[in-house]
Amino acid sequence: MWWFFTLIMISSYTANLAAFLTVERMTSPIENADDLSKQTEIKYGSVYGGSTMTFFKSSKIQTYQRMWNYMASAKPSVFVNSTKEGIERVMKGNYAYLLESTMNEYITERNCELMQVGGMLDSKGYGIGTPMGSPYRDLISDAILKLQEGQSLQMLYNKWWKEKGGAGHCIPDDKNKKDANALAIANVGGVFVVLVAGLILSLVVSLLEFVWKSHRSTDPDKPPVCQEMAEEFRFAMQCFGSSTKPVKRSRKISAVEHLEGNGLTMPLSGYPMHNHSVPIKDIYT
Repeated sequence: MWWFFTLIMISSYTANLAAFLTVERMTSPIENADDLSKQTEIKYGSVYGGSTMTFFKSSKIQTYQRMWNYMASAKPSVFVNSTKEGIERVMKGNYAYLLESTMNEYITERNCELMQVGGMLDSKGYGIGTPMGSPYRDLISDAILKLQEGQSLQMLYNKWWKEKGGAGHCIPDDKNKKDANALAIANVGGVFVVLVAGLILSLVVSLLEFVWKSHRSTDPDKPPVCQEMAEEFRFAMQCFGSSTKPVKRSRKISAVEHLEGNGLTMPLSGYPMHNHSVPIKDIYT
């Protein structure tokens, strides 16, 4: 039973280890722009002539310069003509599409097969253009500031980015996160139940064996059943003692005993004691 328990535990650990390694292989190897720039297996690009391409082209940061040099020299070209084309290329595999964070969040909220990796590469805002010297410039700026201070812009963002148009069902959370879990008592509880049941069954079988061995002999000279069971149990529990079980012998007369009647003396040493008596007169016949 102990070997069966050990086998099940080792098998459960091996299965959990295999699942852990599988999850590790499913995890994305790219976590940020620096990881992307240091590998060549996954290609990456942006819309040709867009603001993202201009950002990489004019950036003075070493990582972004390295990414631009790769995109500018890649053959075939890694640039696309539209966001739709970029998404289609991502769906085919081994391609990362670089785009503005607002558009990125809008798309990944509605397509569960896409994911956003890393944070923002830079920070920039949006504005409303007006003609030079327009009287509406200050009015529009004041209205935007009031909307921002009153959380109205955030509410509009949540409504149209997070709620409307099929959004919201691709939000990653801890419940759906693909992590390998350690073995808990709930996973291996059945093995312990089998172990306990096996131990109980072994004790019952051992008890029945003691009873059977105690009753297999009908010799009336043997000790009582309880004493026999106690001796059997004591011998079974001698883990560090002798492995040879002591042999029980019938009681014998150890000295010369006399049968007195007519002056005859007989050596009875070595003869087992019987429960019936022999008449003296039968000796002379």
